[in-house]
Amino acid sequence: MARIKPQTLLQQSKKKKGPSRISLTTILACSLIVALFVFFLHTTYRHWSHRSKLQSKNGFSGSETEVSLLETKKSDLPGYAVFSTSKGTIVVELYKDSAPEVVDEFIDLCQKNRFSGMLFHHVVKHYSIQVGNSQDLGVAEDWILGGKHHSQPDASLKHDAFLVGTPRGKPKDKGFEIFITTAPIPDLNEKLIIFGQVIKGEHVVQEIEEVDTDEHYRPKSTIKINNITLRMKI
Repeated sequence: MARIKPQTLLQQSKKKKGPSRISLTTILACSLIVALFVFFLHTTYRHWSHRSKLQSKNGFSGSETEVSLLETKKSDLPGYAVFSTSKGTIVVELYKDSAPEVVDEFIDLCQKNRFSGMLFHHVVKHYSIQVGNSQDLGVAEDWILGGKHHSQPDASLKHDAFLVGTPRGKPKDKGFEIFITTAPIPDLNEKLIIFGQVIKGEHVVQEIEEVDTDEHYRPKSTIKINNITLRMKI
């Protein structure tokens, strides 16, 4: 019988060995990880369960909570804009509820000081005064060309004067145009998004309305906005 070499016996013995033992440290580490994971799940469940109970108790749903946050955001926004013009001061109440997107844009531009030095470039008597970057009549041209421009305002119309609006569907590259109406206008809501109303300084609006203009309704004298100050209260 052939003798087996010691080297061969050593290799055979290694193959017969069972799996190596898992160390105690590894077992403890795995147990700790599992315990932490279970604890995290339990804590998360308790948190959301408690929150749901509180909402149910107070009568709030998730959507109502979001509405509440939106209302809080609105209340944090300024409610008034004070126009300092070369003719005097005009105070405008902003319609934060009915025209929130336009009011947000207007407030942002005011904070960036975009209206300082801006000219009242068109004045159409018994219709509106217009301020902005554009040199076009815009919606006022439609009123004039449509034959709606008359010498006296129509008292039967329900729209009030001294409303503040900006054109609907305006291209962003045209800038932000502001119209302040000086009389009720038939198709006002079709042309403008109304985002405020003059509550003080109506006489200033009327004084601007009375300035001399050329045949294109451009004022012959310079009238501008010095600055616009935002206020929470008046």
